Amino acid sequence: MRHGLAQLIRAEEGLDVCGEAGNARDGLVAVGALKPDLVVIDLTLPDKNGLELLKDIQAMHPGTLCLVLSMHDEAMYGERALRAGARGYIMKEAAADHLITAARKVLSGGIYVSEGMASRMMEQVIGNRTKTASLEALTDRELEVLEMIGRGVATKVIAEKLCISARTVEAHRAHIKDKLAITDGAALVCYAVQWVESRAKV
Repeated sequence: MRHGLAQLIRAEEGLDVCGEAGNARDGLVAVGALKPDLVVIDLTLPDKNGLELLKDIQAMHPGTLCLVLSMHDEAMYGERALRAGARGYIMKEAAADHLITAARKVLSGGIYVSEGMASRMMEQVIGNRTKTASLEALTDRELEVLEMIGRGVATKVIAEKLCISARTVEAHRAHIKDKLAITDGAALVCYAVQWVESRAKV
């Protein structure tokens, strides 16, 4: 399947495959050597869980854009992948139809999840929110941070753009989650993405 997806990517104008690997160890080495714009990670690898490879890549090469491909239930593993630093999650059965769309969205700074996964995460957010939880409770700076999260901007970059420390950005994230009654970081990302997209449609 890996070779088939590679051919699919190569057939697209403006996209190319700079390297392939059949296991986590070789994949981590390739990322360091090739420094790709985007890494597509299969959760099922012969030597290591794909989530662990994702964490290793984020630890050794912070900010690397990663898109996770999986045959596992997205309701459970999709959120875990986002928490670990992935910018998108695709089920293998839908890869042929959605891989290019997902890749382009992630490369443009967005976050890609299926409509079903986005709906489930939003239901979780809405279910956890209290009647008083509202965007109106956020400060101007917290709204800035929320918008950047929704546009796929990494914590380090948010800190640089706002001239604050990464620790302060994390504090803002915590305050936003508290005010919106969101308990999960991945759910916050999903909420922010949908909020930004809804504003663009107005």
